[in-house]
Amino acid sequence: MIKGIIFDADGTLLDSMHIWEELGERYLADRNIIAEEGLGKTLYPMTLEQSSTYLKNKYSIKDSTEKIINDILSLLTDFYKKEVLLKEGVGVFLEKMKSKGVAMGIATSGDKELLVSALKRLNVYHCFSVILTCSQYDTSKNEPLIYLKTAQMLGTTANETVVFEDVLYGIKTAKDAGFVTVAVEDLSNIEDRQQLKECADYYIRDFNDKVLENI
Repeated sequence: MIKGIIFDADGTLLDSMHIWEELGERYLADRNIIAEEGLGKTLYPMTLEQSSTYLKNKYSIKDSTEKIINDILSLLTDFYKKEVLLKEGVGVFLEKMKSKGVAMGIATSGDKELLVSALKRLNVYHCFSVILTCSQYDTSKNEPLIYLKTAQMLGTTANETVVFEDVLYGIKTAKDAGFVTVAVEDLSNIEDRQQLKECADYYIRDFNDKVLENI
């Protein structure tokens, strides 16, 4: 019997992955600079520092790298506080699980403050009793620690807890640790779709998917 659920945030609960490919273009647009085609894909694998240096050099921006970083972070903050939306069906699913008494938490690699601001604005913050970040434990989702800690705080064991994730390595880690796993489709993981379907216990396109009735 399932007693707990652990959710990833970005790309799983929140329709947010696209912002990482849009940040550079948004930054330039605020300065009336037209971005090169494919800028998002160029910047996506870079760190924030690398991205800022690239923008400074490529577009001859006079601001310091530190100022560019802060301006980009400000855009990111605004996105979470004012713009990001839940993925399809999330709100209804969360309320349904809460009404059933299922304990729910979030294990994220992202920033907790930004996440909480988004969850409160979207009226689902009350559904979660635990929100843990990888940075709290100096870990990543290539290791099971963040999932195990979240389950521990929910008061559930791995085999009675479902992990919802949109990244393949997260699904693999959680499954190897004994959790029931649900892979959530996102535009950012389309290339891994087949592997996600093969690895996860369940695969859903969104939270209206009928397969969730089997959990």
